[in-house]
Amino acid sequence: MADLRNDFVGIKSPNPFWLASAPPTDKAYNVERAFKAGWGGVVWKTLGEDGPPVVNVNGPRYGAIWGADRRLLGFNNIELITDRELQTNLREIKQVKRDWPDRALVVSLMVPCEEESWKAILPLVEETGADGVELNLGCPHGMSERGMGSAVGQVPEYIEMLARWCKQHTRMPVIIKLTPNITDIRHAARAAKRGGADAVSLINTINSITSVDLDTFSPEPSIGGKGSHGGYCGPAVKPIALHMVADIARDPETRDLPISGIGGITTWRDAAEFLALGAGNVQVCTAAMTYGFKIVQEMISGLSDWMDEKGHATLEDVIGRATPNVTDWQYLNLNYVAKAHIDQDLCIKCGRCHIACEDTSHQAITNRVDGMRHFEVIEEECIGCNLCVNVCPVENCITMEPLAPGMLDRRTGKLVSSVYANWTQHPNNPMARPQVAEPAE
Repeated sequence: MADLRNDFVGIKSPNPFWLASAPPTDKAYNVERAFKAGWGGVVWKTLGEDGPPVVNVNGPRYGAIWGADRRLLGFNNIELITDRELQTNLREIKQVKRDWPDRALVVSLMVPCEEESWKAILPLVEETGADGVELNLGCPHGMSERGMGSAVGQVPEYIEMLARWCKQHTRMPVIIKLTPNITDIRHAARAAKRGGADAVSLINTINSITSVDLDTFSPEPSIGGKGSHGGYCGPAVKPIALHMVADIARDPETRDLPISGIGGITTWRDAAEFLALGAGNVQVCTAAMTYGFKIVQEMISGLSDWMDEKGHATLEDVIGRATPNVTDWQYLNLNYVAKAHIDQDLCIKCGRCHIACEDTSHQAITNRVDGMRHFEVIEEECIGCNLCVNVCPVENCITMEPLAPGMLDRRTGKLVSSVYANWTQHPNNPMARPQVAEPAE
C-alpha cells in the first residue's frame, strides 16, 4: 500500500492534504472536525497583530461561477483575515496542536510591513507549539489597500525583506504565500529564496469580480447595493496555479525551493497533478467549503489507489516527475503529427465536432456520408488541433492518434519524419540556429 506520509520542510503529516488558510480554519471547532475527517494538516486562518480585530461585512461574502449543471466552478471571497481576538486564536492553536500532535499546524500571518510588527507576533505563535508560519503576501482585497497582502507580495524587494526578518526572529519554518496577481511569479519566488524562506505556497486568490446583478447593477456579492473586488479561487483557477507551480519548479534559481501547491484542487487527480509538477504537498479550500471536510477521504483513497496501480511507493516517486516534460513552445517537436479519430460505436451523432470544426477550424469533419448523417474525420484536412476532442460530450469518443514515423501525412503529402525538429531550427524562423535538441538545464 502506498505510503502517503508527508515531510514538508520538516513539518510532518500523515498525508499531503492540508486545508488552506481560509474560513474553514478559523477556529478550533472547525480544525478539529477537519482532523477527525482525515486532513493531514491545516494552515490556520490569517492572524493579524494584537489590538482590535478587523471588521468583516455582515452580509454576503461570496460570489460564484457555476457550470450548466450548477456545479461550482469559481468562487469569489471578500472575507478578510480573522475577526477574532489574537489571544483567542493563539489559545486555540496551542490546544489543537497539543491534542493532535501528529497533524501539521501552520499559522498564517499578516501584519504591517514593519520589522517590529513581525518581531512582536512571531514569538507568540512560536509559543503555541505550531509547526511553522505562512506569510500571507497574497490577499488581493481589504488588506492590500492597507499596505499588506498582495500590495507586499507584488514587490520582490518586500518579499525578500519580510522573509529575512521572519527568519531572523523565529526558529519555525517560514513559508511565503505568493500572489498570482503579478506578471512573472518567478521573481517573487526568487525573492523569497534570497530572503531565506524555507518554502513558498501558491497560488493565493486572483483579483476578480464574478458577476453583476442586472436588476440592481451591483457587483456580486452585493452589500447594500454596492460590490467590491475579491479573491477568485476554485476549480477554474487550477490551470493558472499549475502553470505558476511549474514555472517555479523548473526555474534554475528556484528549482530546489519547496512548494505547497494551492488552487482549485478538488479530487485526488488534481492533487497528483500538482505533485507531479513539483509541489511537495497541497492545500485545499473551495472543495472543502463546497462538499465538506470528508472529501479528503476520497482524495486519500484515490491517490493511494492510483499510486498502488502505477507502482509508486511513496510521494517522492511522484513529486516533480512531470517537471522535466514542461518546456517552452519553441522546443516542441514540429515533426510530431497526430490526427483525430472518431469511434463510430461511441458517437451519438450530435454534430458538435462538425460544427466546431466547420465554423472555427479546418473543415476536417463530415456531417453526411452517402446521404446519411455521419461524422468522420477528413484526414487530408485535419491538422490535429484536437478542438473536436474538447467539444465532444462523449468521453473517449474522439481521440488523437499519432502517426508513426514513415507514415504518410495526407494533409501535407509527406512522410512523417523520425527526426526531432523544433522552431529554433525551422527555415521559416528568421532567427533559426543549428540545434538538434532542447538545451540541458
